[in-house]
Amino acid sequence: MTSNVLLLQRSVSAKIHEYLVLCKYKVVMLLALTAVVGQGLAPASGRSLLEQTLTIFGIALLASSAAVINHIVDSDIDKKMRRTDTRPVATGSISNTHAFTFSMILLVIGFCILVQFANWLTAWLTMFALVGYAFIYTLVLKRRTPQNIVIGGFAGAMPPLLGWVSETGAMSAEPWLLVMIVFAWTPPHFWALAIDRKKDYENAKIPMLPVTHGIEFTKTMVLLYSVLLTLVCVLPFLIGMSGNIYLIASFVLNSIFVYRAWQLKFAPKEKLAIKLFIYSIWQLMLLFIALFVDKWLI
Repeated sequence: MTSNVLLLQRSVSAKIHEYLVLCKYKVVMLLALTAVVGQGLAPASGRSLLEQTLTIFGIALLASSAAVINHIVDSDIDKKMRRTDTRPVATGSISNTHAFTFSMILLVIGFCILVQFANWLTAWLTMFALVGYAFIYTLVLKRRTPQNIVIGGFAGAMPPLLGWVSETGAMSAEPWLLVMIVFAWTPPHFWALAIDRKKDYENAKIPMLPVTHGIEFTKTMVLLYSVLLTLVCVLPFLIGMSGNIYLIASFVLNSIFVYRAWQLKFAPKEKLAIKLFIYSIWQLMLLFIALFVDKWLI
């Protein structure tokens, strides 16, 4: 009896993990962090901590819904790539029908939460980001142009704006600087991965930049975008959105980013591309934490 219970628990735990994988929960957690920072930098609105927390939860649910749709649409591609061939929809452990139903449940609940605890503008902007990633990027751009991640990266850069708008109920210039940071960060972040997994994209016939223009050209673009990212990251300080703590953190984090990109281009070693990819995740996370700390804890 005890053995059967343990088997059932393991089976349930494994299935829950599969659905979390469908949601790309690690990516969603990073996006949620940038949305929290957008909330924190917005003018005080008097909203309760519960309302703010539920808003982030709603944004995360819609981001998760988009991720599930991405799994469904890309299942044929995922089967051909070593990085993605174990994804639940690609392996058939979760059917397209179940995945789509799960995605729609996340979408409806997330949208309703945003309407109830944030505002209609936040809800519709988040829906716009979902459509941009799940359909425009995944269905169209990813399969047709090597600039897919540059154009499609706009949808993934939206969470800081969403967090800000959830507090103010209106669009303004300041949060767009946060969007620009994520937008400039996305190409060098993803192209570093694409360099490491070039053969995967060739096998799947996806026109990622290393496939269409070669690895050396992609390395050059990674370096140039890392410099652009460094410049963009100064803007919050220049307009008074942040102070010296953020400026110092930004300088250190981006200097390391540029140095690693320079190494990738001019002093390449094995696994440098994937190491840069992993560093870029920590860089963005620490950068946004520095923005938050600079305003609220110093």
